[in-house]
Amino acid sequence: MVITEAELRELWRDGKNALPPFPPGTRFSPAAQDFLKTHKLEIRSEAPPTSDPRPPTSDLQHPPWDKPATFPVVLTGPVPVCAICGQPVPHKPDHMTQLDAGHFAAKTHPRVKLRGRLDTLHAVMMLVAAEARRYQLPRLAEHLDTLAAYCREIQSAEYHQRVVQPLAVAGKSEDEIHEISHWPDKHLGIAHLTPGPDDHAILHWMNYVRAQTREAEVAALESYPPPERPDLSRALNRLSSAVYYLELLFCGPTASRRVRVILTEPTVHPRDGRVWQPTAVDARRAVTSSRTDRASV
Repeated sequence: MVITEAELRELWRDGKNALPPFPPGTRFSPAAQDFLKTHKLEIRSEAPPTSDPRPPTSDLQHPPWDKPATFPVVLTGPVPVCAICGQPVPHKPDHMTQLDAGHFAAKTHPRVKLRGRLDTLHAVMMLVAAEARRYQLPRLAEHLDTLAAYCREIQSAEYHQRVVQPLAVAGKSEDEIHEISHWPDKHLGIAHLTPGPDDHAILHWMNYVRAQTREAEVAALESYPPPERPDLSRALNRLSSAVYYLELLFCGPTASRRVRVILTEPTVHPRDGRVWQPTAVDARRAVTSSRTDRASV
């Protein structure tokens, strides 16, 4: 990992925040090194794990689909046939692609268009996870990794024409997440979000990936008009709710006057400079900062 001067400035915020500890082996660009010397900032490294580095037991109970990506296309077996005429296609033409293990179809096929949306959604989800790591938000990055794995689960289920498995992330089922996303004030003590120009970049990234999820949901409905494949549109709808749920958790400490929700390990967060402890939800208490106050942070 190489940290640039711009990233240090974003984390430090002209002295309003303390720099968080960086992973062992982190390097700094020449400009970043000059910045550290000029402002006499001390770099702290994260302590290496002294025992089992795995997450808590509850985090180990991943669904079967929450696993690293593998190449999805099967290249063995009988020669696929054209989905329209039924003739064998021994050599794939440029305008066609594999619809499933046994068929080729034009790239303008609705299912292929849907896969393009899902592919984009997966790529953006991985990008946002990488951004979360860049901003020293490892727990958030892990949750986004899980949602990226769920994108792959949706793609696999569509390709193999099987039912999509239920979503689960951050210790919540898809039904719990759907409920919380509709009533955040009831469950988290947080009002619905309206991201603005003063909010952290990672919140805007998550909001963008949420919007991409909704577009993929529409593409699924266009590819499989109701009542076909209701599991696909439901899965994408719940995925959108899950992204929004992570947005709510990220904004918890400053978006609410009553509750503080924690996502990261004990560290100084770049959003508001507060030292957070790894608890799920603190006791309800007054948070005096308002949106105007946050603009100056």
